[in-house]
Amino acid sequence: MTTPIEQLSGLTIGSVDSVAPDEIRVALDKDTPRSTALNTGTPTSFPRINGYVLIPNEAGATVCYISWIGTERSAYPKRSDSKEFGLIDLPFPSRKMSLSPLGTLNTVKDRQTGQHKFELSRGVVAFPSVGDQVLMPTSAQIAAIVGAKDSDRRVKIGVSPMATNAPIMVDPDKIFGRHLAVLGNTGSGKSCSVAGLIRWSLEASLQALEPGIKNPNMRFIVLDPNGEYAKAFSDMPDRVRVFRPGSEENPFVLPAWMWNSHEWSAITQAQPGAQRPMLMQALRNLRAGRVSREPTQIKIVRQIRLYFSKINLFLSDNTGGGFTGFPGSKNAGQTILNLAVVMEDMRNRLSEGVQIAALQSLVDQANTLLQKRSTVSKGVTYYNDFTVLDFEPFSELFIAALVTFPDVALENTASEDSPIPFDIDSLADTVDDLSADGSSNANTANFVSYLTLRIRSLTADRRLRSVIMPTTDITLDEWLSDYLGNSGSTNGQVAIVDLSLVPSEVTHMLIGVLGRLVFEALQRYRKQQKDGLSLPTVLVLEEAHTFVRRGKEEEGGQASPAQLCRDAFDKIAREGRKFGLGLVLSSQRPSELSPTVLAQCNTFLLHRLVNDSDQNLVARLVPDNVGGLLRELPSLPSRQAILLGWATPIPVLVEMSELPDGHRPQSDDPDFWNVWTGKTPRAIDWMSIAQEWKGPDCEGGFAEEPDPFDPYDD
Repeated sequence: MTTPIEQLSGLTIGSVDSVAPDEIRVALDKDTPRSTALNTGTPTSFPRINGYVLIPNEAGATVCYISWIGTERSAYPKRSDSKEFGLIDLPFPSRKMSLSPLGTLNTVKDRQTGQHKFELSRGVVAFPSVGDQVLMPTSAQIAAIVGAKDSDRRVKIGVSPMATNAPIMVDPDKIFGRHLAVLGNTGSGKSCSVAGLIRWSLEASLQALEPGIKNPNMRFIVLDPNGEYAKAFSDMPDRVRVFRPGSEENPFVLPAWMWNSHEWSAITQAQPGAQRPMLMQALRNLRAGRVSREPTQIKIVRQIRLYFSKINLFLSDNTGGGFTGFPGSKNAGQTILNLAVVMEDMRNRLSEGVQIAALQSLVDQANTLLQKRSTVSKGVTYYNDFTVLDFEPFSELFIAALVTFPDVALENTASEDSPIPFDIDSLADTVDDLSADGSSNANTANFVSYLTLRIRSLTADRRLRSVIMPTTDITLDEWLSDYLGNSGSTNGQVAIVDLSLVPSEVTHMLIGVLGRLVFEALQRYRKQQKDGLSLPTVLVLEEAHTFVRRGKEEEGGQASPAQLCRDAFDKIAREGRKFGLGLVLSSQRPSELSPTVLAQCNTFLLHRLVNDSDQNLVARLVPDNVGGLLRELPSLPSRQAILLGWATPIPVLVEMSELPDGHRPQSDDPDFWNVWTGKTPRAIDWMSIAQEWKGPDCEGGFAEEPDPFDPYDD
């Protein structure tokens, strides 16, 4: 029978030569195995890069991975049992290893079974000393190192080829709760890993349901810009809902009345001067159910208050910077001129004497001031410096004018951001009516006309109308139930949004709006809960580098749809965890991703990465001491990945579980040779493709309407 001391001696492979915080040098013994070790209970390959070894000490055992193996010339080992002891001292090749410390392995007592087990903790409690023994781990110790037997790790994602194919398990609370980034080049198995994580989590939850529960209360929302994930779940129709534009069963809809004012401004490119205020007012009117043409008195009161606020700005500027010197004097003069024109136009619309007199007083005061401060030279009007005293008389006149409209209520019960349904086709007409009500001069009206032209072009796009203007009415609660799942997820646990046929110019906006709606819905859910509990939901974004692209803020003007999409996911990355929203990003170019989003990802699943900038970025983001491990990224075969971060105590090389052909996303490489040689025929019907491309209502001519913004498009 082997004693513990003999067993420990049999596992010894060398001793520590030198110790540094990030590197431990080891001299291997003369009889250390060269290819396969048989003294660990099971045959184990040794030595191998990225394999594990143990260095026992007073705190337990320091776990290290092998980062370098080589042969160095050193003095011949003068062993006491050698015949040449004390006679020669010649250079002799000796095997050496370089180790990187990762964590500490301890023996603890299981509270439930009362038996002792191994447990791995992050960090090195005590570094070894020179001369300490280095051991090969046993199969039980390897299983503990990679977390194969942890009770809170419930989902198996693969095996560890560096740890005798021990199963790799993950805790869903950790891998999804603090955001996951799946990174890798095309063809490295990245999409299969994402689909597998969803499928394996669903299968594990089905096996662990509480008594009496039939469906997992699970929520995965997959934003699929390439349309490849529906195939991966085709065998689970009761568990998965697939939304596609134009689909008869589950059409993808994102009604435009769900968009907030910032999203409307971005998609219509509304400028901040005149277009954006008009757009905001039109949205408020439509959401509040107002008619497009408001009563005249309401418009008059709104204009009185608008110019009252402008004059108050002049009165509060004691420095004169807002109305003296060029261009301040010109801007102030133009404001007074506009005031006279607008109030005169409003006066002509009224019939009551007291209201007409009040507006006429404002017109007279404005004209008097213009005559006092303006100069005409060669047909051009110039304005001299104004003073604060010039504007003081207007305050009393504005107040007196407002008093003559006592029954006018201006306040809206709906804001421009409230998700209240309205007729999208009437938005452009409402903006036109607001710009033509006499409150704007001809230049402003012409400027706003470009905004309405963009709105009409957007709503007339045949490819987009079915998404933003669905033919069937849908309420906000019905939309949330369809896409986030109903109570108990009885209508399915996975929602796949196929965006492959959505026009590319609006994909950013649709993804940004959908992400924001999911985030706000979960915010409001937690707010309504008395105990503040969240609703765990996972949002998966494929091709994340396209939609959450790094970039700088727009300088002035309105944010672009791409920026709004990035801002939405930046916010989800920063705050989503508090409301139960986990984020899974899949990307082949991490160097192009938003730094904010990547910095908030606590777990990384790294497939093969060849690009130098991508590798350098990943190395900077990862806090663990895994420099040597990451050097293997360019040579990783398909299906193999490095799992590191919050979901695993130490970085581990994983060979992901293989998905059958029918469960893989539709992202296989094209089979050129089989098609060329006729082994797999490819019949073509371009007529049907062209007809579907043009649309069912187009028998000939243009497939799409001419672009109103292109002067060469007739």
